[in-house]
Formats: sequence, structure tokens, C-alpha cells
Amino acid sequence: MTIRPDATVRDMVRVLEENRIGALVVSEDEGKTLVGIISERDVVRELNRVGGSVLDEPVRNLMTTDVYTCVPEDELETLAHTMTEKRVRHLPVVVDGELQALVSIGDVVKHRIDELQAERDQLVDYVHTSYRST
Repeated sequence: MTIRPDATVRDMVRVLEENRIGALVVSEDEGKTLVGIISERDVVRELNRVGGSVLDEPVRNLMTTDVYTCVPEDELETLAHTMTEKRVRHLPVVVDGELQALVSIGDVVKHRIDELQAERDQLVDYVHTSYRST
């Protein structure tokens, strides 16, 4: 999902709440060009600093312009490392300069849990198969 840089923070918060997400890519042309990213954390920090008037500010005043991105070929471990090292919770997936998706830390954790569950299931199956064979 994207939001325009001239949209208000109030509009941005509404989109986050309606979609139950934590961040939006900021784009002037619905993802063709990425100009920033804004998260609920950005809003909370600014709320603490200036108060409720922040809701009427344009998104461009709060967004992060130095955005870390990834590509579809990046491995899960690489994404997790980048998110941890750079202290970011969202990575836009960009192909040929265009936004394709947004990966959250929750997506990375869920994928890793699914991998671990599959490994566990294989081990349990192996143990049960081996036990029956003896």
C-alpha cells in the first residue's frame, strides 16, 4: 500500500487502522517511484514531540526518505539481518525501480516459524517411521 506525500498524517493513520498494518510506502505515483516510508512509530514519535497537531501535517514532514529496500531474490536470512542491523520493521520489495510489495518483520518471523514447523514435522515423521521399522 502507498500514500502520497501530501496526504495528511490523519489520512495515513486511518489507512493503517483500516488495513491493520504498521507502515505505508510513500509514493507520488502509486508505487512507481518510492519517495519514502512512514510508520506508526514515526507518528508516535512526532505526537510525543509536538502533540495532536501532527495529524494535520503532510506525510512528507514525518516520512523517512532513506529507505532500505530488497528484491524478490533476497533470502529470508538476508532480510532478517537487514531488518535487525538497520533497525527497520518494513522493507519495500522493488523491481526495476517499482514497488512490488512490502515485507514486514512479522512476515519474516511467520515464514521462519513455518520453516521450523516443517522441519519439526519431518523429524517427528522420521522418528516414527524409524521406530516402526525396528
